[in-house]
Order: sequence, then C-alpha cells, then structure tokens
Amino acid sequence: MKIDRLIGILSVLLQEEMVTAPELAERFEVSRRTINRDIDDLLYAGIPIRTTQGVGGGISIADGYKMDRALLTSKDMQMILAGLRSLDSISGSGYYGQLMEKLQAGSSGYVSSRDSILIDLSSWYKESLAPKIETIQDAVENRHLITFTYYGPKGESIRKLEPYYVVFKWSSWYVWGWCLYRKDFRLFKLNRMDRLKETETTFTARSVPAPDLSTERVFPGGIKTKVLFDPDVKWRLIEEFGPACFKETKDGRLLFERDYTDADNLISWILTFGDKAEILEPEDVRERFINTVENMRKRYKGDK
Repeated sequence: MKIDRLIGILSVLLQEEMVTAPELAERFEVSRRTINRDIDDLLYAGIPIRTTQGVGGGISIADGYKMDRALLTSKDMQMILAGLRSLDSISGSGYYGQLMEKLQAGSSGYVSSRDSILIDLSSWYKESLAPKIETIQDAVENRHLITFTYYGPKGESIRKLEPYYVVFKWSSWYVWGWCLYRKDFRLFKLNRMDRLKETETTFTARSVPAPDLSTERVFPGGIKTKVLFDPDVKWRLIEEFGPACFKETKDGRLLFERDYTDADNLISWILTFGDKAEILEPEDVRERFINTVENMRKRYKGDK
C-alpha cells in the first residue's frame, strides 16, 4: 500500500543522513518515478524534505524533524508495541518497557487498550540469555570485540568475534559477526556460548552482508530420507514440518520423505519417537540407527 511505503520512506530518511532515489526505488521495489511522486506527496504533507543534485547529492530531511505519531494508525501502533513487548520478554534492563510507556503516553485516542498480539521471546535460558544479549548489543554499539567459549558438535573452542547482529531465528538466539579464527562471517548460537565478555579491543566496521538465514542455506539437505511413523505421532510431524510432509499408507502409517542435512541429527530426532518410527532409507543411516539402538541396549543391560 502507498501509505505503508510513504511511512517506510520517512523512516529511512529519519535514520539515514542522505539517500538517493535509485536506492529508495531498489529498497521498496518500485520505479524511480514512483519514488519521485512519493517524495512530492511527503512535501505536500508538510514534511521538510530537501533534494540536492549532482555528485554527492540525494534526498534528506531537515535536522531535528520528528515524525508525528498521528501518521501511525491504531494497527501500526499495536504492531510496534507488540514488537517492543516481545523484546522486553528477553531484556534484563526494562528499557523496552520504558519505551512502550513513552509511545503510549497521550496516544489513547488511537491505540486500543486491548492487546491482540502477545509475543514472548524468552526461553528456559532467560536468566543467562538476557545478559548475553545485552553484552553483545553493547559490544556492537561500542565496536568492541567479544570473546567466548563455544561448544559445538566438533568440541569446544575459544572464539573472538566482531559482532554485528543479534538474530532470533528457529526459536533460538544467535550472534552474527566476523570470526577472527575462521576469517569469515559466522553465526553462533547464544545457548552454546559461555564466558562471554566484551573486550576493550576496538575494530573497524566491515561491509557486512545480511546473514542468509534461509532454510535452504542453513539446512541444505543432501540426505534423502524415508521414514515410517505410527499414526499417533501425526501431530508432531504436522507441528514440525506441516501437514504435507507425509503420505498415509494402506496400513495407516505415515510415510515421511524429506531431504535432511546431518545424519547424526536425523538419528537423534528419530530416537525421540521411541518405537513409533522406522527408518527405511538411506540404508547406511538405517544401519547406523540399528547399531545405536543395539549399543543403547547393551549399556542398559550392562553388557561389556
């Protein structure tokens, strides 16, 4: 919608010193002519926008301008407050709660008193998670390196990182930054980090690509899997992969077919179903699963 784009353009101008029409056109996926018309509309609305021509020119907004909250609809404000409320669920400072109070003050005329969206981003690890997020946010703002011990499938290691983003994805929190050990951008899961510290060592910000968090990029597949599940675990398959992830067989069992990324994770996942799942393919994973179950039996039986 046009009004959404106008508010979006205004938000960009309030955050950035100067932008060009082609940059706005690319960001909002419209033509440059449309952007020019949008700028005219913002000018007609009384917003002090300046345009300069030539090299180094672009579109800017007068210093000190503050966006009138009346530009936001009740639904806009509800979405903003829901987002702030979700951040406050993992914040140890209460900053977002204070910000919500500022936004709500004097806004009763267009903000409903009923909350229709409630988001809680906290987890079982809230007590340890909030300090980590706060430390990383401070380090990002101060351009300080962080150090931490990281526990991964291949063991533990000491890492130094230039932090750029705190990311919430797949029900977990991550930090995205330049790893000095790997000499590349990496994503680290906060729950696997220990002894996290903000150092006094500063770094020069790099040109940072946004983290590619698409499922295809992070979980590329490669292991073509076929598993038969008992019908009474249908709810779990639907919850985790959706109702189209299986086909019902003649005997009532559910045939699950999907590309999987890691055999160890696949076996661990199948084990959570107990005796209600049977791996059909691939054969090598089926054999590894049988060996795993046999080793478990020996351990519980006390066999040497």
